[in-house]
Amino acid sequence: GRPATGTEAPAAGSPEEIREALTGIMDVPPVSLEYEVVNTDRNIGTRLSGRVAEIYGNNGLPEGTINITLRGSAGQSFGCFLAGGVRLHLIGEGNDYVGKGMAAGEIIVESPKTMHPEFIAAENSIVGNTVLYGATGGRIFVNGRAGERFCVRNSGATAVCEGVGDHGCEYMTNGLAVILGITGKNFGAGMSGGTAYVYDVDGRFQSRINPEMVVALPVQRQQDIEEAKALIEDHGARTGSVRSAYLLDDWDSAVRKLIRVIPKERAELERQEEQHEAASQPATVK
Repeated sequence: GRPATGTEAPAAGSPEEIREALTGIMDVPPVSLEYEVVNTDRNIGTRLSGRVAEIYGNNGLPEGTINITLRGSAGQSFGCFLAGGVRLHLIGEGNDYVGKGMAAGEIIVESPKTMHPEFIAAENSIVGNTVLYGATGGRIFVNGRAGERFCVRNSGATAVCEGVGDHGCEYMTNGLAVILGITGKNFGAGMSGGTAYVYDVDGRFQSRINPEMVVALPVQRQQDIEEAKALIEDHGARTGSVRSAYLLDDWDSAVRKLIRVIPKERAELERQEEQHEAASQPATVK
């Protein structure tokens, strides 16, 4: 059956179904549910997450305890305020505010495998604007493009998508974003924390950032290379992303087109640390 809206019933299914899923959840195997959705189904996962937090506190449940697969077009605020242990897997498309305020858990938005053979996920929007607005934790994998203000005011969540509109990572204070496609203009405006890795498809990303508070750097440090690669691998494993597979097939070439965006202050601190480490190394005797 279809889930009721967030104003009428928790997450997906009836209140009775969700209550049954949560009863003694620590003593049973993970719960898996499947539903169809339409775009009037708003706030899916919100009341469920509230119930999880009410019973189990801020830490929520172990990862992957409640797994809900949904097919169709989800309404606004899909996965809003998501709690730990809840995984929402949407095969279809999301609206605005996906993952708004999410604290933990995982959201996967996947393009249906029934799409036309010439359909290119990285060139098509699959979620709307202001994804992860004010999120503090959790992870989201989007098998396609997002709209404007992706990760706006993100304060700790991890996100992977395949392109964004204008104002990406605006006012971001913490967290991690990996964007495997073209971005809009004004990227990183007001970004005071966190990290973004951007695959510079057309070589023009540098012209799209807002240079007031951030810098765009090549991905050269081993720790950064490993961090970006691990998330691209996770993205491919969860969504079947063609773009992820393409990058990983020729990783040496792909990493040369990756750009790391961080606040200027952190870039300066890293520069000073590198200078200090270099100065502390013993001189090489020739």
